[in-house]
Amino acid sequence: MCGIVGFVGARADMDEILQAMMDRIVHRGPDGEGRFVDGQVALGHRRLSIIDLEGGKQPMFNEDGSLVVVFNGEVYNFQELREQLLAAGHTFATRSDTEVLLHGYEEWGKELLDRLRGMFTFALWDSRAKTLLLARDHFGIKPLYYYQNPETGTLMFGSEIKSFLAHPEFQKELNRDQLELYLSYQYSPGEDTFFKGVKKLLPAHWLEWKDGTVTVQRYWEPSFTPDHSLTLEQWEDEISDAMKESVSAHKIADVEVGSFLSSGVDSSYMAALANVDKTFTVGFADKQYDETDYAREFSQHIGVKNFAYRITPEEYWVNLGKIQYHMDEPLADAASVALYFVNREASRQVKVCLSGEGADEFFGGYNIYKEPFTVSWYDRLPLWLRRAVGSVAECLPPVHGVNFLVRRSRPLEERYIGNTNLMDERRKKHLLKDYRGTVKPTDLSRKLFDKTKGQDAVTRMEFCDLNLWMVGDILLKADKMSMANSLELRVPFLDKKVFELARRIPTECKVNAAQTKIAMRGAAEKTIPARTADKKKLGFPVPVRAWLRDEQYAGIVREAFNAPAAAEFFNVKELNRMLDQHVSGKRDNWRQIWCVFIFLVWYDEYFVKR
Repeated sequence: MCGIVGFVGARADMDEILQAMMDRIVHRGPDGEGRFVDGQVALGHRRLSIIDLEGGKQPMFNEDGSLVVVFNGEVYNFQELREQLLAAGHTFATRSDTEVLLHGYEEWGKELLDRLRGMFTFALWDSRAKTLLLARDHFGIKPLYYYQNPETGTLMFGSEIKSFLAHPEFQKELNRDQLELYLSYQYSPGEDTFFKGVKKLLPAHWLEWKDGTVTVQRYWEPSFTPDHSLTLEQWEDEISDAMKESVSAHKIADVEVGSFLSSGVDSSYMAALANVDKTFTVGFADKQYDETDYAREFSQHIGVKNFAYRITPEEYWVNLGKIQYHMDEPLADAASVALYFVNREASRQVKVCLSGEGADEFFGGYNIYKEPFTVSWYDRLPLWLRRAVGSVAECLPPVHGVNFLVRRSRPLEERYIGNTNLMDERRKKHLLKDYRGTVKPTDLSRKLFDKTKGQDAVTRMEFCDLNLWMVGDILLKADKMSMANSLELRVPFLDKKVFELARRIPTECKVNAAQTKIAMRGAAEKTIPARTADKKKLGFPVPVRAWLRDEQYAGIVREAFNAPAAAEFFNVKELNRMLDQHVSGKRDNWRQIWCVFIFLVWYDEYFVKR
């Protein structure tokens, strides 16, 4: 795992700029660095040594030096591809997966991308064709950003946006439109970012620069095609076999590999299959939010040493600024902070850890996926009637049942944008000083629902989450929090071969009104105790709701809400009212409070302090 940066645009000081960009992401690769500067192109690499510790240095070149690549990630089928390329007459100088990219591009061109199995972003410069190719893996496990200066045409790219701050041609400006989307999603969704002009290269996309022109294209797209020919027991066996193979492939390394462990089925199943020596867990002093006792017991059960750490409220709050700096963009998922600490603890023992991201999206794990099976008679009422009831319900206090009436008053494609739909347009109009409404949350999700017309509701939600929630929240925090601690995080559930299986599993074998991840839990029961496999999903519990009713921590938020930055974007009176309601117990506003507060913390890091 590493970090990459670079740019295309001739300057006299290219070496100095490239080094400064690399220095911004030294945490992604403390083991070494490499630079390539030639004419108009500059490529930089920070290395975290995992495979071929001596021979895997980057940038890496093909035999005649006409191709050069910098690469972040792991290709798990590189040995298989290497054999194919050797048989085709290619000569290898190393045993690293990086070199497969060079020879694979020589042999197959951009078709190489669909042959790769792994997590990756890379930049490949072809000096003969004078083209730069950027690419991102199928599911977006590894991030890649790019920016083209509107005046000079210089193209910059990097694993993290903060590297662009070191380039004198980067024009740092806030993209205010993204704030409105963020307040609904709790993360920065889609292709755009909070920095005007900076874009994410989306999952399964490549970008090519040639003669100043940038072309972006998708090379693969996930799809679900249910196969009803197998029984539930047969699907469980298929999952069991696929996960054993995937975990084995994801353990390939020349350094020690550990595993994260919470109280849920995903990480427990992973840890049991991985047969590692160490597991890592974090929790809190409040037992309601603590999973360390379970993790210790389960680790003893599978014969593994567990390292557990309890986060104090003080260190949670004092690290918020640093964490949002590492995120690049604001992320109001309270679990991301806890994830920072478990990565920190793991990095003190190992260089690589396995984690359970992707299981919910592949196998139907979110509780919201139960919704189509609950009170289903209500959906059979005329839409006009449900809309009328929902309009009235929106004006009522948020007591039990009101949210149901509001949510079910609209068809799925009008209401579902992902696991979180935090604020509607009316709420944002009250909160924002300059509400524009030019981009609606459903503008992003509707495009995804258009691609799944005719499929069942759960499948449509899974497809939406694969493209939005998983990339913008789940994988963002996984990458940024692990890399902040110089730890490589691998996600065996989120694997190309595993998805080829998961896409064929029918919905009735994934979720019903009573249970989620039905077939996957059955597969897990072949390896771990049934009480663990059947355990209700908790997510990553964090006591922010309770902290925000403690004046010590509410006071920190109150100070931010009354600072000049808050007044620049928000109706300060409304912010304070929202906080007062929560502190007094009149309303549970913690998610909305946290979303605004985290934006202000992030804004302070990037636009006030820096």
